[in-house]
Amino acid sequence: MMLRRGFILFLPRLVGLLVVACCSMSIVYMLACTPKGDNQQLALPRVHSPTAKEGYEAILQEREEQHRNYIISLKKQIAQLKAELQGRTEQLRNMQNQYSDSLDIRLDHSKPEKAQANLLAFLRSQVDKAEVHSGVKLSTEYAAVPFESFTLQKVYQLETGLTRHPEEKPVRKDKRDELIEVIELAVGSLNKPDGVSKAKPRVYTASDFVEGIYRTEKNKGTLYELTFKGDAKHQFKKIVLFRPFGPVMKVKNENVNMADTLINVIVPLAKRASKFQQFMQNFREMGIQQDGRIHLTVVYFGKEQMNEVKSILENTSKSANFKNFTFIQLNEEFSRGKGLDVGARFWKGNNVVLFFCDVDIYFTAEFLNSCRLNTQPGKKVFYPVLFSQYNPSIIYGHHDSIPSLEQQLIIKKETGFWRDFGFGMTCQYRSDFINIGGFDLDIKGWGGEDVHLYRKYLHSNLMVIRTPVRGLFHLWHEKQCQDELTPEQYKMCMQSKAMNEASHGQLGMLVFKQEIETHLHRQKLSSKKT
Repeated sequence: MMLRRGFILFLPRLVGLLVVACCSMSIVYMLACTPKGDNQQLALPRVHSPTAKEGYEAILQEREEQHRNYIISLKKQIAQLKAELQGRTEQLRNMQNQYSDSLDIRLDHSKPEKAQANLLAFLRSQVDKAEVHSGVKLSTEYAAVPFESFTLQKVYQLETGLTRHPEEKPVRKDKRDELIEVIELAVGSLNKPDGVSKAKPRVYTASDFVEGIYRTEKNKGTLYELTFKGDAKHQFKKIVLFRPFGPVMKVKNENVNMADTLINVIVPLAKRASKFQQFMQNFREMGIQQDGRIHLTVVYFGKEQMNEVKSILENTSKSANFKNFTFIQLNEEFSRGKGLDVGARFWKGNNVVLFFCDVDIYFTAEFLNSCRLNTQPGKKVFYPVLFSQYNPSIIYGHHDSIPSLEQQLIIKKETGFWRDFGFGMTCQYRSDFINIGGFDLDIKGWGGEDVHLYRKYLHSNLMVIRTPVRGLFHLWHEKQCQDELTPEQYKMCMQSKAMNEASHGQLGMLVFKQEIETHLHRQKLSSKKT
């Protein structure tokens, strides 16, 4: 009983001691853990100081004020974050509503199947918005997104800058992996059973891949068109793939039979019989002997050197047993646009692929196939970017002799450039050329007519295929800019002339030739002295 009374009497004291101990620990914790500014470091008053109680009260009051301000600051930051989060949520909701209005796309994660279907619908809408099935109207010739071409080993690209080359192996891993993935996917698609034919299907491999083109529309995705060898000569398999910022989607799988597709090569000409002789050597080898599905139309202006040109045509006809040519003579001033327009309209046969060509062009049989594969009546026209040679006397000036023409036809930064400012070499079906209105016949002389035709196609619903090709070369020749040209034509002619001579580095070597020779001479003198 006495123990119980003693415990009861001791309990209030024990509670008081515990309260004091807790308060002391709380004060020490607040002093140790609360952040202090440079001017906020306060010292605890001495225990035996007469003002100890007042000091502790002041410290507690100041700490309480600091915590109150800190809490107010946190509340302000939280309010700002809530407001920003609400604004972002509203933006996201508006974007979702924008897409859901047309496609009913709402990614409801509670219903995975519906979310997957909506996502697939959105990706397919990207295909519809891109230039896959048809072209779109464009405002200028610079608005068209060009394609780049590739094979198993090389990529042929327009944007070279100072470090990249017009023809190179894909050095960047992402680009290399991208193209490998696309080729493998296309091969897999070709080898997938169609469920219709009972015959043993052919097994396609990457070695059947001929060439491909691709381009990226920044807000839609990447379009790939891949060509594979078909089951017979002149037959091909074409796979169209699209990457809408995600997995690649097969768009088309079709057989392309080009065995009966004729190309009418139209060449406007005035004088230049020696150049025409060189052109006919190339035409005979590539067009007649290797390709064999070709017609030649020569539109000749004036009478000077006309007999020489006709003689070259007749000799080729006899030696190669070639009868598919037309010679048209016009007694008027030379006009490239007029010559091509007359040659195109002169054709009376079935719809034919027209290849507008110049006498200083060299093409391969592979290019003629590219010309066929990238044109489609009512849908596609082909504007290849050819590789333009520099002046051989500058390029090979340090050699003992200039190599033969065939040895010069290599795609390197030192030997030439992609002529991406030229639109004169083009392939299209005659029906599309007639329907678009042909050339502007008011343009006389050199330059301008090709750009006007190119703009007509861009303003139409036809798809314009613009890509560098490895089998089309512009052979160097000295360019004469006549005084009769308009100021705009003369400026274009001089720009073209400057571009044709050599690369920046090679022209720089010519500019600083005297300085370089002086330096070498000084080195020789100093070496003799030592």
